[in-house]
Amino acid sequence: MQYWKGLLCLLALLPLRLFAQDITIPMGVMPGLQFDLVRFRVPPGARVKIVFTNTDDMNHNLLIVKPGTREQVVSEALQLGEKGPEMNYTPASANVLWSLPVIAPQQSKTLEFTAPETPNIYPFVCTYPGHGTLMYGAMYVTADTALPALATDVNIPPQRRQDDISLEEKDVDHNNMHHGHSTALHPYKPVPPYLYRVFIEDASPAAIAVCLPMQLAYCWDASLCKLRFAWHGGFLDNSDLWKGKGDALAKVVGVKFFRDSAGYPLGAPGAKVSYKGYRLIDRFPEFHYTVNGLHVYERIQPKADGSGLIRSFRIPGAAQPLVFHAGDELQGTTFESTAGTWKGNDLRLTAAQAKAFSIIMTIKAH
Repeated sequence: MQYWKGLLCLLALLPLRLFAQDITIPMGVMPGLQFDLVRFRVPPGARVKIVFTNTDDMNHNLLIVKPGTREQVVSEALQLGEKGPEMNYTPASANVLWSLPVIAPQQSKTLEFTAPETPNIYPFVCTYPGHGTLMYGAMYVTADTALPALATDVNIPPQRRQDDISLEEKDVDHNNMHHGHSTALHPYKPVPPYLYRVFIEDASPAAIAVCLPMQLAYCWDASLCKLRFAWHGGFLDNSDLWKGKGDALAKVVGVKFFRDSAGYPLGAPGAKVSYKGYRLIDRFPEFHYTVNGLHVYERIQPKADGSGLIRSFRIPGAAQPLVFHAGDELQGTTFESTAGTWKGNDLRLTAAQAKAFSIIMTIKAH
């Protein structure tokens, strides 16, 4: 009896990692700057292997950081400047726990580490320029089997806190893994409307291209929080990007009928904007951003006859009059609105009108 008691006491002193589980987690990329795996759970001390395959058409990296430091690490990555490429956009920060270098499209790398013994929520993020504010998720280190409700999980991007099939959560439960694979995510079906996160001319690295029904499309810039341009006749030629060319750009297929020339369309010049994400409503993205702290929601849909676009704005907290600037050169588009008064190319809205209004953009006949 004394022998067994002594053995049990000895085993109790051994590190828990000697009995840790081996967990393999497959991870990929979805359109719109998103990891296909938005969150996963591992027990403390588990040996973790993340097999990251870049299923996107542009480069990505993968960093796992200390709790509560994701935004700081993203900011530090942006400050690398010209040193960014040689450092794989991974700052030399104590907040970075583990990382994978930049991975080209259709390439795969594996990250292996031992999960912390301390339960907590450890963010993972892509810090490639323009990606970090959108492309992130959460590693839950916990012995619990349940995670917070998806709709209320503040540790994942706002657009993933919904129950839409194209943004479906793919939780990995280490108790339900089979030969290193998890339940497959539903494939993203390229039936309009759908979107791609792209590098494209005349937009920042945070461009989002959206394909609409009736051969309409637009580019929305998540960095500047505004519609950059729109076109008709097709969508994108991504062939150069898919070939892995480092400096390649997506090419517009069709004819542009609108190109933003208004500086910033909402409010006064020099407005401070901040992108908050998007959600899908009837499969159309509704972009959420702030303008000088005021929350704005914008959804763009085709006109019923395919002759242009309808930009629907919601600004629930509007308490003062607002001006929408259509730009000095309307080019191939005429503008109308459901509320407000036009003065030249500026739409003047009362505070009440600014809470919900639409801009109708019609392609000019040639």
